[in-house]
Amino acid sequence: MTNLPEAQKRWEESILGPALHKSPERHPAFQTSSGIPLERLYVPAAPAADLADGSADSYTEHQGFPGAYPFTRGIQPTMYRGRLWTMRQYAGYATADESNRRYKFLLAQGQTGLSVAFDLPTQIGYDADDPLALGEVGKVGVSISSLDDMARLFDGIPLDKVSTSMTINAPAGILLALYIAVARRQGVPARQLRGTVQNDILKEYIARGTYIFPPGPSMRLITDLFQYCQAEVPQWNTISISGYHIREAGSTAVQEVAFTLANGIAYVQAAIQAGLNVDAFASQLSFFFNAHNQFLEEVAKFRAARRLWARIMRERFGARDPRSWMLRFHTQTGGSTLTAQQPENNVVRVALQALAAVLGGTQSLHTNSMDEALALPTENAVRVALRTQQIIAHESGVADTVDPLAGSYVIESLTDEIERRACAYLDHIDELGGALRAIEQGYIQNEIQEAAYAYQLAVERGEQIVVGVNDFATDQPADIERLRVDPAVEAQACERLAALRARRDPQRAAALLARLEEAANGQDNLMPVFIDCVEADVTVGEMCHRLRRLWGEYRPSA
Repeated sequence: MTNLPEAQKRWEESILGPALHKSPERHPAFQTSSGIPLERLYVPAAPAADLADGSADSYTEHQGFPGAYPFTRGIQPTMYRGRLWTMRQYAGYATADESNRRYKFLLAQGQTGLSVAFDLPTQIGYDADDPLALGEVGKVGVSISSLDDMARLFDGIPLDKVSTSMTINAPAGILLALYIAVARRQGVPARQLRGTVQNDILKEYIARGTYIFPPGPSMRLITDLFQYCQAEVPQWNTISISGYHIREAGSTAVQEVAFTLANGIAYVQAAIQAGLNVDAFASQLSFFFNAHNQFLEEVAKFRAARRLWARIMRERFGARDPRSWMLRFHTQTGGSTLTAQQPENNVVRVALQALAAVLGGTQSLHTNSMDEALALPTENAVRVALRTQQIIAHESGVADTVDPLAGSYVIESLTDEIERRACAYLDHIDELGGALRAIEQGYIQNEIQEAAYAYQLAVERGEQIVVGVNDFATDQPADIERLRVDPAVEAQACERLAALRARRDPQRAAALLARLEEAANGQDNLMPVFIDCVEADVTVGEMCHRLRRLWGEYRPSA
């Protein structure tokens, strides 16, 4: 039998040592304000009940060490002692120029990564001058129709120096093609680009609704992007499998874990069926979770999801590369928890949610602004949201030791129970034929709707207190600055598109659209065609319309 000190020594020699050699920690020593040294990692001081015989086997299998399977305690050996999480603020509104100014403001305030919000027309593949885009251009994100728009969005921002996350799904391949084309203009090779496209269509069918194509071609677009990035953009995260929107639709924490990982299983299976080796693409998968109000449950949720995914990848899919077992995730604080009443209270909600994400081991984090239940965030509100992360990172001390809440009876119990209940959901989804069949049958949507209904009933009955809404309320109206998008944005976007179409080579654009249709009708990878199209000033809407004509549009069953 192995004892715990021996297991820890092996971890220090085989995993921690090489990691420290490659990347030293932020400080030579960490300590509290009282001068008490903080160790990198804390383990049971004496054998726990399950280690009464001196064996470390159950501990290492269940908890393990950070940077080692099953990654319950984090995916890096030193976690935030080595490097803090990436601080992203999800931003984008109006024109590319307006959003570019906001990005530069955030970077100047200490943000360490960009996160792009696109408007609804862009998300569902319509140009700004399309009749169906009327009234929505630039309203909930930035309007991007062409390479010219994308170039202005990142003007003066060196793409080899920043990591960019783009919340885009149905046309994800096209937006990534635009990003690659902008990088080429800057002289930055695609191999140097770092970031993520969300590219998660299954959760659109479940919870969000910004889909375009039926499942078959949608999954083909996803696996084409996997395959292309594996060869050409190796540092790019090819998908951000999202539980965030599942939780925003009303799911429980357990359902968020279960349904997100079920979608992840479906994507891995699709990639393998497309001929990709699991260890060739799995390290480029990433996840996106919500940080909600139940603090202890949220910390445990992240730990349970990480452990469960490691086991799925190793045991179900036979992945051999340890990087394939790692669940790397971005977190955003819960938008649905924000209230229009007493919006200043949202600062406290966001701080608690962000702290839960950090204690749960997130790799990057977006903190919502206090005013987002009322309007797009102002610069002042965004600054407060970013400062919330910075205070947690630099003043709270929670980043100075790995997995600070490990060993807590309640945290470990909740971690185990969330994993057990999520596994029960996954088993049932397998019985239904997998995530896509479960979506087509309405099972996942119905489970979320039942959970949302139960929560709303609890609020209306006063069983669940929402401070400032159903208790501790006031009659005082919200006195808070609000950002408003100038209606002239839409007309300006249409004028730019007209000018672009007038100056481009019409014959080249037509030939490339024909080539796109031919490739989509065959088996060729579509990413190189998308890049050729955008560099010839073919627009997002023109490409999506051509694919709609070929593939049709998704219509959910009643």
